[in-house]
Amino acid sequence: MPSNTHNVFISHYGHDDKHVQRLKQRLIANGQNVRNSSIDSTKHKNGKIPSDRVIARYLRRGISWAKTFICLIGPETHNRPWVNYEIREAYRQGKTIVGIYTHGSNNSVELPEAYKKYGGSPIGWNSLDKLADIMQGKVVAPENPDGTPSGPIHNIVRIKC
Repeated sequence: MPSNTHNVFISHYGHDDKHVQRLKQRLIANGQNVRNSSIDSTKHKNGKIPSDRVIARYLRRGISWAKTFICLIGPETHNRPWVNYEIREAYRQGKTIVGIYTHGSNNSVELPEAYKKYGGSPIGWNSLDKLADIMQGKVVAPENPDGTPSGPIHNIVRIKC
């Protein structure tokens, strides 16, 4: 697999699917080939809705396959139970968790509860270079939805042993 090919799981609110498609297009235009294992509009079959148990199994498998877990954060994302489930599952599986604000989000967008607990510092919609760095395992500085620098979500006290 070429170094710019990344297996990702893009967690999102179903109505934000257009942002998922746009993010994938922008990453490809930026030289990053992403293979997304989440459920998006490209994977719907005949309008059938599977049971919650089947959905949960599919999500666990998709998250397990991905190296990086990307959470698209829009105005309604924090209210979505499946998004919180996916974040908890990504944490349980030890995945790199990164949040990216959807295009047009502002500073009033609330983070999902599970993201507050398990996620890293989210980045702005236009920070594709940072997202590429994160997918390659690099650490980047936290930022606000508009891309300006921000403080971390959690203040971590490091103790030298």
